[in-house]
Amino acid sequence: MNLSVRVPGSLMLMGEHAVLHGELAIALATDKFIHIELHSRSDRQVLIDSELAQYSAELEQLSADSRLSFVLAAIEQQREHLPCGFKLRIRSEFSHEVGLGSSAAVTAGVVAALSHFCGETLTHEQLFERSLAVVHRVQGGRGSGTDLVASIFGGLVAYRVQPREIHRMPGLPPIDLFYVGYKMKTPDVIARVEALASGAAELYQGIYRLMGEVSEAAEAAIVSEQWNLLGQLMNCYAGLMDALGVCDQSLADLQYRLRTEPEVLGAKISGSGLGDSVICLGKARPESLDYTHIPVAISQLGLIISEKPTAAQQGMIDG
Repeated sequence: MNLSVRVPGSLMLMGEHAVLHGELAIALATDKFIHIELHSRSDRQVLIDSELAQYSAELEQLSADSRLSFVLAAIEQQREHLPCGFKLRIRSEFSHEVGLGSSAAVTAGVVAALSHFCGETLTHEQLFERSLAVVHRVQGGRGSGTDLVASIFGGLVAYRVQPREIHRMPGLPPIDLFYVGYKMKTPDVIARVEALASGAAELYQGIYRLMGEVSEAAEAAIVSEQWNLLGQLMNCYAGLMDALGVCDQSLADLQYRLRTEPEVLGAKISGSGLGDSVICLGKARPESLDYTHIPVAISQLGLIISEKPTAAQQGMIDG
């Protein structure tokens, strides 16, 4: 069996941190993709060809590799149902150093490929549940799943963890993205915020609730296409991220400089903060900014899986 999976990366528009406390988040699928190919083998060998690492092991004797932790956790999740060994080839249209949800996209893509390999056809909701279980296994229960939702469903998605809420929304005007040149891992940022919040729990709960109100207002602005208001709300959310303690000097500088751009309506951190990227509503002039420009747009397509004919089957077709 030969399978091909294409999964979009993702960006957070609203809801960072607060989504972990029951508030609404808004995320989007990007036009930058992860490509995964699965080729079945006649033995029990598992081969992984990734830009992060090369890997080889027997299916029943998988060894840990931190560079491929999400991939290996997805394999372990399905191991007892896998009919034989296989080779995975994983390629990305963007660097894993840039916060476009590469770990979530790879996780969803591998889970989808392995489930199909085992003869299952999953709904988006089922694929999300399995993928989130993999993320939680790797990250010790941490992670809202917002990036998974965007990569699996595609488009612009509003999401709430509990009670579960997932629905696609209309599109946006053009967006732009700039990378500050470094990032901290999301679980580490979350742990730092939790440490800060431990001495002021009520205050931080109030910040999360304000974040939720801004996200809800942003959802209404998107539905009614009030783009100036949405830009203003992005700036408001940026201030709340600063209040949480996740906006450093470079992120602050980039946000304020973006807001001076004539075609930018608003700008905020996209992701957990303490590095990574800033998203803006509207297009900026890259030459006027000393940061890495990442041209990006919304993909209306989410995860797509297709089965390709084997060499033998292709020969029969060609014959």
